[in-house]
Amino acid sequence: MTLTIGVDVGGTKVAAGVVDETGAVLAQTRRDTPAEDVAKTRDVIIEAVQELAEGREIEAVGIGAAGWIDATRSNVIFAPNIAWRDEPLREYVTAATGFPVIVENDANAAAWAEFRFGAARHAEDSMVLFTIGTGVGGAIVLGGELVRGIHGIAAELGHTCSVPGGHLCGCGRLGCLEQYASGNALVRFARAGARQEPGNAVALLELAEGDAEAITGPMVTAAAMDGDPVSRQAFAQIGHWLGIALADMVQILDPQMLVVGGGVVEAGDLLLGPTGRSYMDSLAQRGRVPVAELVAAEMGNAAGVVGAGDLARRR
Repeated sequence: MTLTIGVDVGGTKVAAGVVDETGAVLAQTRRDTPAEDVAKTRDVIIEAVQELAEGREIEAVGIGAAGWIDATRSNVIFAPNIAWRDEPLREYVTAATGFPVIVENDANAAAWAEFRFGAARHAEDSMVLFTIGTGVGGAIVLGGELVRGIHGIAAELGHTCSVPGGHLCGCGRLGCLEQYASGNALVRFARAGARQEPGNAVALLELAEGDAEAITGPMVTAAAMDGDPVSRQAFAQIGHWLGIALADMVQILDPQMLVVGGGVVEAGDLLLGPTGRSYMDSLAQRGRVPVAELVAAEMGNAAGVVGAGDLARRR
């Protein structure tokens, strides 16, 4: 059995693990990300790999990085939350560890884990993943392979336009899906609802000590689980926009499966219920023929590590 190391690099943490051919994580380690210091971030990744490689026969290393990765899976072109700009990450890590290395976008790595070992493991052909966290990420598998695009930066699904002329997005566009179906959008909708209808946000405002501007995502989830009307409506709003985006993917790609992951999906049916209803409503007559099954992601926090490790094995 061959072993690889998968590394999941985000803006706040570096998680790494030894991954076997079944997608199991046999050992793991975690460190904080010194996101403002390129050299230190690189060193943290190398240290994690070296720690896990000690005493083990490691075949290769896969790194899932939150950013735009070039088509050769070598360089981080740009990362929004780490000070990487045209960073030759593969070259550095290979030189320091001696292992073959691939670098992949973190959402692609997570999607690959779901396709191979998780929610879409029975889909032999295709899957689209939407990750709903602070923002909205995405990845596409077609014909059993990740769709990366000519420049390596395909499937930025959170930056497709949902509302022309809508809210300004961090990417510079107006009306991106990320502004309507993300964790940040959930908080924005809940804060607005609490200000406009405080009588329907009693549980939510109690958690926020009466200050609508202090409302956070976990507060919205907790209050919604207690039946708070404004909190439940906030989930319904992001589910509405996400369902429309999922239906668009069916119209464009006709995939076997649609998978929704990310931190917000931990709210379960609070999100997936309205998302599923919006998805089917948005298909209109297309819903008369077979369409992709909508499911929740299964791999959780291990997805990035497992996916990166398995992609390294397939390099």
